[in-house]
Amino acid sequence: MGKPIQILIVEDEMIIAANLSLQLVELGYDVAGIIPRADEALAHINNRQPDILLLDINLRGDIDGIEMAYQMQKLHDIPIIYLTANSDEAHFERAKATNPYAFISKPYKKLDLQRAIELTVNQIERNRPAEGQSQSTDQALILSDSIFVRHHEKMVKVDIKDILYIEAERNYSRIHSKDKEYLLVMTLKDLDEKLPPRHFIRIHRSFIVNISQIDEVAQTHVVIARKAIPVSKPLKDELLKRLQTI
Repeated sequence: MGKPIQILIVEDEMIIAANLSLQLVELGYDVAGIIPRADEALAHINNRQPDILLLDINLRGDIDGIEMAYQMQKLHDIPIIYLTANSDEAHFERAKATNPYAFISKPYKKLDLQRAIELTVNQIERNRPAEGQSQSTDQALILSDSIFVRHHEKMVKVDIKDILYIEAERNYSRIHSKDKEYLLVMTLKDLDEKLPPRHFIRIHRSFIVNISQIDEVAQTHVVIARKAIPVSKPLKDELLKRLQTI
């Protein structure tokens, strides 16, 4: 049997957190910790990353659970399961933008918790490359002027000049080109490290863009082929510097 899945609980209601911990242990998972505040949880994750983050949306303090997820995803790609007693549309839309693996509504049942984690673990296992398989070479071969990507059991050449932008889909990346879309079994973070920086720049935790394809730059987004793509504040300055040097 492999190493047990480690789950970090970020929950400021200690009775709920204690019950979650007890039930997770009974289900055979390791509890990496119980942390009540977002800033403490972020510091913990920077030192020791769990396999899954069980995160309450309505944390007390300056940073709620959704904002914590945004900050965490700038550096780490950890599956999130949200806990929430607030099911209003505004919270749901904010939370959905962080691409969680599941939602658990409070008050929850043990079976809800078990199924949410099992589904998340199943997705983690499916997205993990087989032993001995090189994910990067099998899924994307990056040259100076083109990328070869796996598409329908073949390696297809995509010219860099034809790529518009690349979008994160959990542990996958979707390339949007002028003519087609290609789904890669590679995280956006890994792909960002391999793409030629003179052509591409990451402007948001979920988007990399082809600099030459940018049509407009607005206060909070850029426009490429009539699509508005969000720009995060910490990355906008770097984008403007890059545009000035072209």
